Amino acid sequence: MYIKLPIKSILLYLFIGSLLFIWGTGGLFYYQSSHSVSENTEPVIVNIPPGATLKQISHDLKDRSLIRSASAFRLLANIRKKQTHIQVGEYELNQAMLPIEILLAITSGKTVLHPVTIPEGYRITEIAQLLEEKDLANRENFIQEGRDAELINTLNIPSGSLEGYLFPETYHFNRHASERKIIRTMIDTFKQRVLTPDMLNKIKNSKMSLHETITLASLIEKETGKDEERKHISSVFHNRLRKKMHLQTDPTVIYAIQGFDGNIRKKDLSIDSPYNTYRYGGLPPGPIASPGLKSIIAALNPIKSNHLYFVSRKDGSHHFSSSLKEHNRAVRKYQLRKVKRR
Repeated sequence: MYIKLPIKSILLYLFIGSLLFIWGTGGLFYYQSSHSVSENTEPVIVNIPPGATLKQISHDLKDRSLIRSASAFRLLANIRKKQTHIQVGEYELNQAMLPIEILLAITSGKTVLHPVTIPEGYRITEIAQLLEEKDLANRENFIQEGRDAELINTLNIPSGSLEGYLFPETYHFNRHASERKIIRTMIDTFKQRVLTPDMLNKIKNSKMSLHETITLASLIEKETGKDEERKHISSVFHNRLRKKMHLQTDPTVIYAIQGFDGNIRKKDLSIDSPYNTYRYGGLPPGPIASPGLKSIIAALNPIKSNHLYFVSRKDGSHHFSSSLKEHNRAVRKYQLRKVKRR
């Protein structure tokens, strides 16, 4: 035997039950979406890869103990209309953050940035290798982008390659920055630092093109690391160019050698390459590395000298000479001197 309840009573019970369910669910959602997991502020790096869904991201946050409920986090994202605003990258979060703070963080685009310093005098292949070692780019993709004619054209670089135009500087990139974006950042820095009105005016007055200026600067960069010598080295190159003498600079030969092993041999000086300044006159076709600003300035501002030669003293400095006879004496003194026996 059972008691038959009036339909109104049944509806009332259902209504009250629904209210209790909604209240309970709402209370649980409020608690899970408005309370942090703990007071631990230890940084947790969360990587959001391309193509990740909100469901995948919420479960990852839950697995990393950053939120209490994956479903509550998804509901919060939908309520805030942020479900499609999550951006790719690495984010520094912690367990003390509220879910809403985490949501705002991963939709802000303010990702973890990794510093990388591009040294002066690095070739594009060396830059690519460094970026790969820092896990910021794929070496082959970077090199390929640096030689992409369409990209070079859009960047308004007067060259068939971006060699020499990737400005040496300390940059900060996120893990998901594309090789093309990294290159654009470096070229933008080059334009900001080098293509100033004052520099462009100096290039115009030098009677050299921008490409010739950067090419000459790259030779200076590879020949000396001493700031006080840059303009002196520049004067030697300017003097030789004016006299129609071959520049005869070893770094251009090294650039022309595939798989250079660290030693220049006599036969290398006759290698048939337009970059071989022992064999071909004038400047090489383009830069052989990325020069720093000081070398670019030196290329445009050589000191006045009658020097035509220089040789390394093997201590980082150079001896400068005006005649071949004097130069040969310096070579014998600094390069061919015998090692004293004890």
